[in-house]
Amino acid sequence: MKPYAIASPDPLLSAAIRHKIDRKTKPRGALGRLEGLAHQIALIQQTLDPELRQPHIVVFAGDHGAARAGVSAYPQDVTWQMVENFLAGGAAINVFTRRLGLDLTVVDAGVNHDFGKRPGLIDAKIAPGTANYIEDTAMSAAQRDAALERGRGIAHALADNGCNCIGLGEMGIGNTASASLLTHCLVGAEHDAELYTVTGRGTGLDDPGLYRKRSLLAQALQRGGRTHDPLEVLVQYGGLEIAMMAGAILGAAERRMLVLVDGFIVTSALLVAHGLAPAVLSYCVFAHRSQEPGHRVQLDFLQAEPLMELDLRLGEGTGAALAFPLVQAAVDFMNEMASFESAGVSDQARSPG
Repeated sequence: MKPYAIASPDPLLSAAIRHKIDRKTKPRGALGRLEGLAHQIALIQQTLDPELRQPHIVVFAGDHGAARAGVSAYPQDVTWQMVENFLAGGAAINVFTRRLGLDLTVVDAGVNHDFGKRPGLIDAKIAPGTANYIEDTAMSAAQRDAALERGRGIAHALADNGCNCIGLGEMGIGNTASASLLTHCLVGAEHDAELYTVTGRGTGLDDPGLYRKRSLLAQALQRGGRTHDPLEVLVQYGGLEIAMMAGAILGAAERRMLVLVDGFIVTSALLVAHGLAPAVLSYCVFAHRSQEPGHRVQLDFLQAEPLMELDLRLGEGTGAALAFPLVQAAVDFMNEMASFESAGVSDQARSPG
C-alpha cells in the first residue's frame, strides 16, 4: 500500500482570506459559521476566490456477514435491492441530488449480488461481503488493502475529471454494527466510547433487537479484542464499503478536495482515515449530527461541529447532499457579496486614538 501524502493546507493565506470575509458588507462574524466554512474552503483551495467544481456524491455499498446473525432489523438482501433502487433513481439520495444538481455514483465495494455493467455503477467489488466477525475476522489484510486502494483511486479519478468537492454515503445492511465496533476501538475511553454507548438501533431495532445486537457485538469483541490500530480494526470488524470510503477520504485529501462527511458510518470510515493520516480533518466538513448515539461520540472525539441537526439516520449520503447548499452559500457570499469599499457603504465607526 502506497503511503498517503497528506498535509494540512498552508496557513500563509489565512489572514488575507479572513480580511476578505471581514470586509464584506456586514458586521464581522454576522454570517456565523458560514464565515468559518468559507475560510476553510478558501484555505483548502489556496485562493481568495474559491469555487466548487463538479460536486459529486458517491455511495459505497457492501454486505456484512454479521447481518445473518441478527445485528440488523432487515435481511441482507435489502443491500442489493437498495442498490437497484439507487440505479433506478428511486431512493432519497436520488431525489436530493436531482433537486440540488449533484452528480451521483454508486460503488459496489462488496455486495452479495451480481449487478453486471450498469450506468452510474462502479464495479469495485472486493468480495461478496465480509465474513461474520462474530466468528472470524471480517476480511483479510489483502482485502482491506485492496479496498483502501480502490477507494483512493475513485477519489483520484474524480479529481482528474475536475471534481473538487466529494460527498460520501453508504449502503450496507449491518453496517451500523460494524461502525459501532470501529468507534469503540478507535475512540478513546475519555470520550465515553464503551460498546453500549455507541451501539444504537440502526435500521429500527426494538428493545429486544437492540439487546441482541449489543450481545452479538460483545461476542465479537471477545473474539477479536479491542484493537486501537486502524488497519487491524478494519480486518477484525470492518465493512468493505467502510474500508473503501476510508481510502476515498484519504485519496480526496491527497488531491485537496473538500470532503462532505455524512453520518455515523461515514464518520467511522473517517476515524480509520484519521488514524492513518490526521491531517485529513482539514479537508472535512461535517454535514449533520445523526440520531445514532455513537455519532455524537465520534464528533466529540474529532472535535467536530456539524452544520445541521435534523435527526437523520438514513445514510446514503443524504445528510451530505442536504448540507451542500450551505457549502455553496459560503463560497457564493465570499465571491459575490460586495465589500464596504466596492459598495460605498460606511464601515463601523472607529474609536478615536
